[in-house]
Amino acid sequence: MAMTFHCDIVSAEKEIFSGRVVQLTATGTIGELGILAGHAPLLTGIRPGPVRLQMDDGEEEVFFASGGFLEVQPGVVTILADTALRAEDIDEASAVEAQQEAERALVEQAAGVEFSAAAAMLAEATARQRTLAELRKRRR
Repeated sequence: MAMTFHCDIVSAEKEIFSGRVVQLTATGTIGELGILAGHAPLLTGIRPGPVRLQMDDGEEEVFFASGGFLEVQPGVVTILADTALRAEDIDEASAVEAQQEAERALVEQAAGVEFSAAAAMLAEATARQRTLAELRKRRR
């Protein structure tokens, strides 16, 4: 039986996940993070994108986090994100539309949108697309 730890994924609105997992994978501000039971305490930023949880039964769940923070404490890992969703709850059409809108805003600098705001919108929209791609890959 694999060693597990408690994981909470929390958005500004609500708790998205709370339970025991074998492994958590997310993209930190300086690269890919893999967390297993017994990991050293850590506090780091995370980039927008997929968060993968491996369960004790071998199943994997995929979530989207819009960025935020990941905290590792003995026996508990918490992800605090502005927005967090189960990957299957992401509307693919709206994710594609958001990405196209952000790309247009970057090119046109439309409606007074600043470059940094448009770039952030594009990063989040692209991260949602990556999360959907990750979910599709896992279902094969």
